[in-house]
Formats: sequence, structure tokens, C-alpha cells
Amino acid sequence: MIRAVGKPLEEIIDMVKDYDKILLAGCDGCVTVCEAGGLKETKVLGSALRLHFTQAGQNKVIDETSLTRQCDPEYVGQLRDTIDNYDAVVSLACGVGAQFVVDMYKDKVVYPGVDTCFLGVTEERGWYTERCQACGSCILAETGGVCPIARCSKRMLNGPCGGSEGGKCEVSPEMPCGWQLIYERLKTLGQLDRFEKPRDTKDWTSSRDGGIRQIVREDLRI
Repeated sequence: MIRAVGKPLEEIIDMVKDYDKILLAGCDGCVTVCEAGGLKETKVLGSALRLHFTQAGQNKVIDETSLTRQCDPEYVGQLRDTIDNYDAVVSLACGVGAQFVVDMYKDKVVYPGVDTCFLGVTEERGWYTERCQACGSCILAETGGVCPIARCSKRMLNGPCGGSEGGKCEVSPEMPCGWQLIYERLKTLGQLDRFEKPRDTKDWTSSRDGGIRQIVREDLRI
């Protein structure tokens, strides 16, 4: 799931300070789960902005809404009847959602309210870790279900770098070495022989090296 963190209030204030009517648009998807951009966070941001501008003697209209998802046209389209009432929109969806709002409302100023970080899991509430970089060519079947691209700081594909200590990464000492995790997993599965088979050079064109990516499912298209 996409993980994000809210932008600093000061940064958002600087974005919207020149506008009188502002719509804060949350998203009920990924950013709600990580408590960065759902309806609750949108309302908190709205209250903080109103307080700031009121104390500054500025009378601004700041409204909040939250869409089921900002990455699907049927939900973003729900803004059509009201978006013209505002000078600017702050999208608290991930970068994908914010860009989709831009695509649908080309004459509207849209600002991001969160910083999109990575695809990750919830270790516990308030603690999220990266597990996938969406490279487009998954090798989990060969590494025991542990991704060396996301979970090895150096993205090593044929074993550890040799710099880890006590099972911890030398680059991020608070994190386990990705290849230590892979080794332990393959040992549990009785598949340590996989280390005897060097991987071919990875084709990164399915990541970003091949340009802007897309998925086309003709079986789903109307």
C-alpha cells in the first residue's frame, strides 16, 4: 500500500496564502490507512489553516471533503459541481491522486498536501516500512518472498554486500540486512541451493528506465 506523510503546515500555508477560497480534498484510500490524508487529517489541516489565517487577520474560505479514491475518474468526477467555487485545491491523496485531479480539472490550481514515500506495510500503528519499489519485474519467487530491491539498501541481486553486522544493514543500522532475511527464509524452506545460481543482469526497463509505465488489460477495457 502507498505510504505518505503530511507536509509541514508552514509549507502548505505558503502554497495557499494568495488564495481566498481553498478546497482541501482528502482520500479514503491508502493515505487514510497510514493516517496522512484521510477525512480526519483533512479536517485537522482545515482547522489549522483557518486558525492561522484568522490570527493573521485574513478572511479565507477553507472547506474540506474526502473522496473514496483520487486515482479513479468516477470519484474525482464528484468534484465537478463544486470545484469551480474554489481558487485552489490541496490534495491530500498520494502523488498519483493529486496528478489525476490535475488531469481532470486542468484550469484549477492543485497543490500536494502530503509527501508520497513508498509502498510498504504497517509494522505497528505509526510505523511503516518499505517492502516494494514497484520495479515491474518481481523476483520474489527466487528470493524466498523477500525483495532485495526494496529491502537491501544497495539493491544487491546476488547476495549480501558483506558490510552488514549482526544481521543489521550497514547503511541503515536500525533495519535488518535484506540478504540476511533472504538467507534465513531460504534456509527455512530448504532452498539454500538458490545461492548457487547467479542471477542474470536485471532488465530495469520494466522499472523507470523504460520511460513512463502503464498497464493495459484489454480483457477489462470497455
